[in-house]
Amino acid sequence: MSDPAVPPAAGGADAQTAAQGLDPRRWLALGVIAVAQLMIILDASIVNIALPSAQADLGISDADRQWVVTAYTLAFGGLLLLGGRIADYVGRKRTFIIGLIGFAAASALGGVASTAALLFAARGLQGAFAALLAPAALSLITVMFTLPKERARAFGVFGAISGGGAAIGLILGGVLTEYASWRWCLGVNVPIALGAAIAAVPIVHESKAHGDNRYDIPGAVLATLGLVSLVYGFTEAAKLKDPGRSTEVLGWTDPSTLFFLIAAVVLLVAFIAWELRSKNPLLPMRVILDRNRGGSFLTFLLVGAGLFAMFLFLTYYFQLTLGYSPLKSGFAFLPFSAGIIVAAGVVAQLLPKIGPKPLMIPGLVMAVVGMLLLTQITPDTAYWSHVLPALLLMSAGLAGVFIPAASTALVGVVDHDAGVASAVLNTAQQVGGSLGLALLNTLYAGAVTSYISDNLTDPADAARITGLAFVSGYHVSFFWGAVLLFMALLVAIFFINAKKEDVPTEADMAAAP
Repeated sequence: MSDPAVPPAAGGADAQTAAQGLDPRRWLALGVIAVAQLMIILDASIVNIALPSAQADLGISDADRQWVVTAYTLAFGGLLLLGGRIADYVGRKRTFIIGLIGFAAASALGGVASTAALLFAARGLQGAFAALLAPAALSLITVMFTLPKERARAFGVFGAISGGGAAIGLILGGVLTEYASWRWCLGVNVPIALGAAIAAVPIVHESKAHGDNRYDIPGAVLATLGLVSLVYGFTEAAKLKDPGRSTEVLGWTDPSTLFFLIAAVVLLVAFIAWELRSKNPLLPMRVILDRNRGGSFLTFLLVGAGLFAMFLFLTYYFQLTLGYSPLKSGFAFLPFSAGIIVAAGVVAQLLPKIGPKPLMIPGLVMAVVGMLLLTQITPDTAYWSHVLPALLLMSAGLAGVFIPAASTALVGVVDHDAGVASAVLNTAQQVGGSLGLALLNTLYAGAVTSYISDNLTDPADAARITGLAFVSGYHVSFFWGAVLLFMALLVAIFFINAKKEDVPTEADMAAAP
């Protein structure tokens, strides 16, 4: 749509733009959208660095600490598909601005949280508003940039922000936590989000989908409650039976744990049954039942499960075991982000030449080996000899997974389902991260309590034994993280069969609605 404020007769580039029906402010709008996307990406990594400080300040238990991350990723992943529908039907600009204002409010609430429960609730609200914000941002780019070359360039900017944002978040989280407070890791979102919302009002143009605009509310409720129940069941298994007096955890057979796990199965089965019979499903089964697309989604889910947990436990290893400051911890993760960015350029060039599977299999093998290397860390091992090689190996390997899997997720998908397929990919990664964090944190807590009960014989030796118990817990978590990555490897071997000719080109992916 042309901007009424710019007369077609103005001459030059603006006149040509208006004559083509293009939005003359689209590049300014892309800047606003890029800021919002950067904020979402920052929020995932910035909180990891701040988590040890927040846990100590609010007295969060080891079993519950993963909720600071999981509440966000669960709400984000669980509501992402519904958020995309809302953006299309209510209006993409309106949804974008609502998402920004809501994200700012939730961030402010988290920044002043006085209890663990309030912080968890704020993080859940952040995730819910991010689920509005992220699909609205993507669909706005698709609507504003209709020329294939421009759209590819716009998505390139969007992708670069997504790739580099995590690295920026690690450093910014370290700076804010060390020199201000962990609370500013949430509070910093407030001026960014409000500034972007104010700028979006005159710059971004409204658009919405027409026709059938019914929402699949039952599907969204069943999926979200099922996932929350599953994560809560994992968390219950890690809780102490008698806090302060015993190191024994409730375990997997405790009635409370079983109740939530069984409820999760019932709710998720009900979700699938509902989607199969719904006329307007939140998740069309045809999108995920194709072997290449389904394999891609499952790969993203399993890799997300292992990767999110790796960040959590390495953060605690850096700060609690090695004594790193938050800022030094952020820099310690930088080789991982840099490795993915560098390797991604190589993988993007190789993908159209050799196809997805020859990249995904060695990539996942490298990721498994890298994760297993982390099981060799001790309180005395050096970062350069034990952590850095593992981070570089995983980053190079995972670059060979993310790009091909993102491509195979669109193999054979019809135009009508392209947006849903892209959203499911993001959902799979967020949900995988939520489940992986909950599961591996549970296994970690069990390993720590077991180590302490088996080895603590002299109370005077409690500090040393506790430190060793933490490292034992990290070993267990990294081992099972490697198992999750190995499962992703099996999925790639047996499900992915797309050839290089089948993979969508960059132009095809950029043109997806």
